[in-house]
Formats: sequence, C-alpha cells, structure tokens
Amino acid sequence: MIHTMRWFGPHDPVSLMDIRQAGCTGVVSALHQIPVGDIWSVAAIRERIACIEAGNDRYTPLHWLVVESLPVHEAIKKGLPARDSYIQNYKQSLRNLAACGIKTVCYNFMPVLDWSRTALDYTLPEGHKTLRFVWEDFAIFDLYILRRPDAAGDYDTATQQAALLKLNSMTREETETLTNTILLGLPGSEEAFELAGFQALLDEYRHIGEAGLRENLYYFIHEIVPLAQELGMNLCIHPDDPPRPLLGLPRVVSTESDLMQLLKACDLPANGITFCTGSLGVRPDNDLPGMAVRLGSRIHFAHLRATKREADPRNFHEAPHLHGDADMYRVVKALVQEEQKRQLSGVATSIPMRPDHGFQMLDDLHKKTYPGYSAIGRLKGLAELRGLELAITRECSSAQMI
Repeated sequence: MIHTMRWFGPHDPVSLMDIRQAGCTGVVSALHQIPVGDIWSVAAIRERIACIEAGNDRYTPLHWLVVESLPVHEAIKKGLPARDSYIQNYKQSLRNLAACGIKTVCYNFMPVLDWSRTALDYTLPEGHKTLRFVWEDFAIFDLYILRRPDAAGDYDTATQQAALLKLNSMTREETETLTNTILLGLPGSEEAFELAGFQALLDEYRHIGEAGLRENLYYFIHEIVPLAQELGMNLCIHPDDPPRPLLGLPRVVSTESDLMQLLKACDLPANGITFCTGSLGVRPDNDLPGMAVRLGSRIHFAHLRATKREADPRNFHEAPHLHGDADMYRVVKALVQEEQKRQLSGVATSIPMRPDHGFQMLDDLHKKTYPGYSAIGRLKGLAELRGLELAITRECSSAQMI
C-alpha cells in the first residue's frame, strides 16, 4: 500500500515535513477554502500541488495522491432542482483534478453532518486522549438541547431518563462543549453549525427518508462515474460515521449491503469505496475482513483505524490501531492479497492507505490540532500498520514460493 497522511493545508499544525518524516510518500488533502459546490480551478489545484511538492528537490518526494474530500453540495443530497448545476460544477472539478494528475477522489453522502462524536478528548488509561461517541450524551443534545420534534421515538425510556438525569448534573460549560462538539463542521473547516438554525437544516430531510436519499445518491453517481471512468479516475465513497441514523437523518452507506447496492447501481470500475475500518467497524454486523475480500477490487482508498465498542455497544471510542474491534491482521492481509491480484492481472495499482484518527499523546497533548489528526498519534498508528503490512507481505510472498 502507499502510505499517506491527511494534511489540511498551510494552516495545519502538522507540517508536510512531519508527514514526510513519518515515512509517507503521499498526501491526502483538499481545498477547504473553496465553498462547497464551487469549482476547483486548475490554478487553485496547482497551487496546492506546488505547496506539497516544494521540498521534493531536497527531501524524499511527497505528492498529492488523494483528494479528501471533494464535498457534495446539500442540493445534490436533497435532490433539489439546483442539483444539476452543482453536479456540472463537480464534473468540472474532476476534469481539473485529472488535468493536474490527481486521480483518486474520496467523497461522502452523509446528510448535514459529516461525522458525529460527543467527546473529542476522552482520556484512556494510558493517558492518551481520543474521540468518543456516547449514545446517552447524544440523546442529551437531541432531546433536551436541540429539542428536535419526534426525537423521543428514537430513544428508549431508560435512555431518555438517564439522559435527563445526567443533563441536570452538567454545568453550563459542559452542555456548551457537548453542543459545540456535535455541531462541529467538516474536518479542516473552521466553521461549525449554529444551534439556532440547525433544526431547519434537519427539517429539509423530513420527507426524503432513506429511499429518497439512496435515489439521490444513485442519481449523482450515474452522472459523475462515467466521466471519472473516461478520465481514468477512481471515486471512492466514505461510509457513514457512525453507521446508523442520527437526528432523524437517513444513512445509506453503512453496511456491506449498502455498498454492494451502490457498486451495482453504476457498475464501472471508477465507482469504488473508501474502506474505512473505523466507521464500518462500529457495527458488529459488518464483517470487515470478509468485506475487504468481497469488495476488494473496488477499494480505491483505505482508512485503517480501529474503534472499540463499549459495554453499551451503542457507545464507542477510537482505539489503538491494532487492538480495537477491527481484526486488522485479516483486513490488511486481504488488502495485500488484493494488490497482488491486481499486479498479476497487469493492473499494478497500489491502494493508498492512511492511518486514520490518531491519539493525542506525548507532546501533542499540549498543542492544538484537528481532532483525530495529531502528528504523534498517527505516527504511532502508521508505524504499527507498516510493520503489520511488511510481515504479511513477506508471509504471502513465502507462501507463493512454496
């Protein structure tokens, strides 16, 4: 696999030299400064490429290998009349990226919220800080802070009562922190949702539902995948995070069945997935190693991280990369074997991989970084994954020689 790390641009406290020293040759980035729905110009893309490659004449070269993400406008997700103009903008951005040599684009189709956590600084026994999702805390926000209509139907009586009891013991600062965490915007963005207008955004999905969102997703991919195929690009959808409905919003990229339906809806090689073991691993019914085998030919990008379900399986936290609920040995083995299959068939396409969501630890505990994207925690995860991959690669090579 090609080892990469996400870089949020010139304002990222993790530098390109940090990424280079971690052993990466690829950078995963995006033009977060461009409003969602606007065209990414060739000039803006080339400016980012020049920034990433600035030290390549003196140091180990870095290249912008993966776009994460080229965001999908809400008008497309909601199937509004304006969606066709935004899809045309999306197509032009793809053309411009391809013209600049960037051929892998990750995107997601999650309504309103890109991802959801209830804590960004959960402390583990070792002293690391990590991301966490607690169902009861999410209920506090949904039921008693946002006060979403019909929210009670999504929570059992015990959860409602426990949430109210906990809310009554929380300080104003604690409730504000919970609210701000849930309303956090896209990673890499300095913007967040405002509570006052948030319900109105949710209301716009009231009559869309799961079937409608799925239909809108398939409309979108039918429009963009043939172009991507023509341009020699790989599109890879990121799974829902977490992979379950929240706030009355539908989710349609949460299970193997969802992914299979998506791939069949436009059966071209360019229509692929980002295999995120952390997001998919939250659900115990997702067989990650089996999915890596069955979906292997359409895995264009891998996020290797592990989440750990807690005593209440609706709660989870980011775990050490090799010691969460994901069987990372079997997942990495499936990806290595998929790469070997590609090479034997004459398609020498390595899978870009990044060690998603690292702990805040050591010196990074005293720095401000994007949640989940501190340097040292990701360096630790990448080192573990690199060692695992090396051992598996040699194991598979030895087996072929016998």
